[in-house]
Amino acid sequence: MSRKGNSYFVKNAGWLFSLLCLSAVMVAAQGRAPAQSPKRFEMPTGGGGGGSVNRSGEVIMLSTEDYVMAPKDVIDVVVEDAPELSKNFQINASGHISMPFLGKLSVAGLTTETLAKNIADGLRGRYLRDPKVSVFVKQYNSRTFFIQGAVRSPGMYIIEGRPTLFRLLTIAGGLQDNHGSMAYIVREKKKDALAQVNTSKVANSPNLKAPTPNAPVVPVMPVMEDGEGDVELLTAHITGLFKGEFDQNLLIEPGDVVSVPILDVFYVAGDVGAPGIYPLKEGTTLRQAIALAQGTLFKAATGRAVIFREDTKTGVRKEIPIDVQAVMSGRSKEDLAIMANDIIMVPTSKVKSVSQALLQALGTNSMRIR
Repeated sequence: MSRKGNSYFVKNAGWLFSLLCLSAVMVAAQGRAPAQSPKRFEMPTGGGGGGSVNRSGEVIMLSTEDYVMAPKDVIDVVVEDAPELSKNFQINASGHISMPFLGKLSVAGLTTETLAKNIADGLRGRYLRDPKVSVFVKQYNSRTFFIQGAVRSPGMYIIEGRPTLFRLLTIAGGLQDNHGSMAYIVREKKKDALAQVNTSKVANSPNLKAPTPNAPVVPVMPVMEDGEGDVELLTAHITGLFKGEFDQNLLIEPGDVVSVPILDVFYVAGDVGAPGIYPLKEGTTLRQAIALAQGTLFKAATGRAVIFREDTKTGVRKEIPIDVQAVMSGRSKEDLAIMANDIIMVPTSKVKSVSQALLQALGTNSMRIR
């Protein structure tokens, strides 16, 4: 069954940053340091979109085509023999910059070469005889994408256009073996823009008749107050995406933060051959989980086993009694599906309670990542 990508609006993004920091901590533990310096990467010209991608986590500019400038970008305009005209400009929200002698210039949608030619043409003859102009992009603020977590090259990427989730994952070197089943995309909600309407022609029309006001006066509330905007959380099922469920292939927007948490896991503790932490694959059942833990031991109280399962909404962990022996032998059809963070506890017949067995298991070094 196809799983549709979900989106949620949240007013308080604190818990989101905790989620995103989880994958960053895992990356840091593996010795990856966040990179700062920009680096240009030439995409291969032969089709297929393959080729090696820089794995250092540095900022990468994908130069599949000439870069087109956009609002928020910072550019450096250099005019030879005219230092008073050479300076840095940040492109404003409407896509313009203001230069001495030339006034407001439309910049968004142009390449640096085109803008340099336009500036030179504007200066030629009036201010300089033969102006030589160069334009460089200093900060690609309009094309930054962030990806972190269980990908091979997490970091900040500078990409022309709007990549899909699949393309961004590919650019980031693909998924690590310990990736989870979901991707989370944190997106800042854009503030609503107010359109300006030119009413002068209508207002000056001789046929215009103003209605007589007869409604009560209503105080006007501000359209928008200063402060941080809300953020939107989108989710995509990575497992489904790689199975061909392309409705999960969401479009990623500049400024998005994409996080791929590490693999979901479950725990097996107590009287089993190999207690530990196991990666959770889709469709894993209790029988498979016990088999991964190399079965139960001779003194295991298989009839008093318990699955401790946390309610994702309330955080409360409930106990699900299970008869492991009945499930393993096929006498019971209740071969439950294992969920993320489940703790399967198989006590020994020597202890009086499952809780005691769980405490003993978690208090030893028997829990290892498998």
